[in-house]
Amino acid sequence: MSKGERRVYEARMARTDPHSFADAAQGRTRSFDWRARVDFAAKLLHAEVTLELEQPARGGAFDLDSRDLAIEAVTDAKGAALPWTLHPAAPILGARLEVQLPAGAKALRVVYRTSPDASALQWLEPAQTLGGRHPYLFSQCQAIHARSVLPCQDTPGVRQRYTAALTVPRELTAVMAAASKGPGDSAGQTATFRFEMPQPIPPYLFAFAVGDLASKDLSPRSRVWAEPGQLAAAAAEFSGVEAQLKAAEALFGPYDWERFDLLVMPPSFPFGGMENPRLTFLTPTLLTGDQSLVNVVAHELAHSWTGNLVTNANFEHFWLNEGFTVFAERRILEALEGADAAGLHAAVGFKSLEESLSRFKDQPNLTKLRQKLDGVDPDEAFSQVPYEKGYLFLKALEAAAGRGPFDAMLKKWLATHRFGAATTDDFLAHVRAELPALLKQVEVTRWLDEPGLPPGFPRPVSKRLESVQQVGARAPTADEVKPWTATEWQLYLESLPHPSPAALCEALEKAYALTAAKNPEVLVAWLVLACESGFAPALPRAERFLGEVGRMKYLRPLYKALTSRRETRAKAREVFERFRPRYHPIAQQVVAALLKKEGA
Repeated sequence: MSKGERRVYEARMARTDPHSFADAAQGRTRSFDWRARVDFAAKLLHAEVTLELEQPARGGAFDLDSRDLAIEAVTDAKGAALPWTLHPAAPILGARLEVQLPAGAKALRVVYRTSPDASALQWLEPAQTLGGRHPYLFSQCQAIHARSVLPCQDTPGVRQRYTAALTVPRELTAVMAAASKGPGDSAGQTATFRFEMPQPIPPYLFAFAVGDLASKDLSPRSRVWAEPGQLAAAAAEFSGVEAQLKAAEALFGPYDWERFDLLVMPPSFPFGGMENPRLTFLTPTLLTGDQSLVNVVAHELAHSWTGNLVTNANFEHFWLNEGFTVFAERRILEALEGADAAGLHAAVGFKSLEESLSRFKDQPNLTKLRQKLDGVDPDEAFSQVPYEKGYLFLKALEAAAGRGPFDAMLKKWLATHRFGAATTDDFLAHVRAELPALLKQVEVTRWLDEPGLPPGFPRPVSKRLESVQQVGARAPTADEVKPWTATEWQLYLESLPHPSPAALCEALEKAYALTAAKNPEVLVAWLVLACESGFAPALPRAERFLGEVGRMKYLRPLYKALTSRRETRAKAREVFERFRPRYHPIAQQVVAALLKKEGA
């Protein structure tokens, strides 16, 4: 695709994104300069953004996405006031900011404040941090939350470069998913940190954090950031990041983002990781001490090619981001740890896919890969379907094509759409051009546009998986579990009947003290089983754990397990109301919806 063709295509996508007011016919922004002052006392950002247009304006209305922003002024680049209207907020989308641009205008400037309830921001009190001495702020803009931080064309079809200046209390450090230009001059009680993002990104990858932070280099192109008390553990856990980088480059081509830095987030971070380019955000639940969960780092690294480099044009094609990334993640793991390890992780993913298919049994449309999300919040539609069903679809294509031809086709896909946006139809057209007979060998329509899984889907295969399956629904012996890793334990616990007999739960707890498990994947798998089985001794640990983490991967199944039994349904609501302030706004929304659905 030529630059001109990509521009036309992305312009069309900006107009057809069901989650954005952006209209390409009015013009597109290509870069912006953002300046903000962090006000911890009021939980606000006092900010201004200057948006540069891709082409001089034709004149007339120009629409931006916003959510809960207090607009103070809109001017042209020279400071002359421009007429503007902030329309009433619409469900899901937020409020359309309509600006009247004169013909020939090349930029516009908006001065505004965020809301204390901005959906992309979480403000933490000192007591909610590890150090307990300073407040903390972080952003999470995926899927459509960038509009609560700055007025923008909040669609993945519009990629932009930016510069930024973030003014924070002098004792704190600001980091950003961008190239650091160093702290500026301190002024009294504040310091200003400056950044530049030289590669164009979609708005959902705009990210920053402010807190008591320290860093340690992991390699010449990677460092880890964390609160000082957690830095040594984080550096040890992620010490293998350069090996992952080299393995990924061997598979997918050169790394285009220069640096791959990591930020260990506070416990309330709602995801396992967020692939913000140049600064991946990671949950502290990965710090197990044995590197058993670093596959999450491989996943976020893989996004550097699949998602960040080639982005879904809108979130109806989310599988292009996540299915490809799961596929790439497991290829990285295979290169580093062997095919059997990658297969075991695929088996864990398949169990999570089965749970998602069951969760959406009353909404089967949400189990399709190609989605229609008009009137649907992407956060509400979020599940493992685009991840794991997308992965299985690509595995089916790989099996039909052969690994060599499939890899060549994939590399060309990444090169052709580099720093661009794409739809499912674009991918299908690419496959037809590169491997003309391939799509005829796979039931493409069944994969993309029908619910569930098609017959004959490729099931994960692993000798280690077979050893777990041989145990069945009984308690394993000490000899059987001796070679097990946390992944085998997780698979075993998830494969047991839910609920299981009390005698089995008692035997497992007596033999293996699972309620004291250190690995959160094992612990949550056990607590879900225990709660659904009515095993009372595990309930206090489940309650404490829900107050310790904010990762939705753990919150959703645990709250659902508590609501599965009448005697703990009220407890689920009580625990949520007690810990709700600790959770990120996105997690609050998801758990509240779950409890409502389950009658709690």
